[in-house]
Amino acid sequence: MAQKLLMPKATAVWLVDNTALSFDQIADLCKLHPLEVKAIADGESAQGIKGLDPISTGQLSREEIARAEGNPNHKLKLSEPKVRVPESKRKGPRYTPVSKRQDRPNAILWLVRNHPELKDAQVSRLVGTTKSTIEQIRDRTHWNSANLTPMDPVTLGLCSQIDLDLEVEKSAKDRPLPSAEELDNARLASASEMESLGDSVSSSSQEDKEMSADEVFSRFASLNNNDDEDKDEDDR
Repeated sequence: MAQKLLMPKATAVWLVDNTALSFDQIADLCKLHPLEVKAIADGESAQGIKGLDPISTGQLSREEIARAEGNPNHKLKLSEPKVRVPESKRKGPRYTPVSKRQDRPNAILWLVRNHPELKDAQVSRLVGTTKSTIEQIRDRTHWNSANLTPMDPVTLGLCSQIDLDLEVEKSAKDRPLPSAEELDNARLASASEMESLGDSVSSSSQEDKEMSADEVFSRFASLNNNDDEDKDEDDR
């Protein structure tokens, strides 16, 4: 794992105040823009940040700083750490707090319904469960299937939105390409089809507009006559 500078902006503040390094050298070490380092030197930025001495933290040596001050083209290199912490590698399913374990079946049901493209291994990584539990929920053989409610695992705090998006993106890459028939069904209507549809709609609306006032009143009169005949039959 590449070594990273601790508190880069605070380190840049200290280097600006205590060394003759150029803005480019400080920016390269602290992964900042040279204009941002210039703003720190002018007092326009990082006014409330206390400088951090990289020599006292063991990240830079005095000799390295002096070498860079004598050569503007020299790039500062961080000192080798005295203690190396091994990188932790998580194996197996994600750990789920005891207080949230009862929500895992609801989260699994949500993932199965909303993202059926996810594999069991991906669901297991997201919510920290076993494949047998996922299969039971898929097959509705889980002991509590009748009471399960689909709930978003991100809302429940079982996984982050970034992790969910990454798994969905991975499954999308493995998804086969759509067939020609599917593409043909999903295509947009052509311009000629839209024009013919518009002509049919406009012709029907034109027919409605061309109906005269006499025809409208005659229709109302026929409706009234029918109502009178119905009343007469009821009176008989």
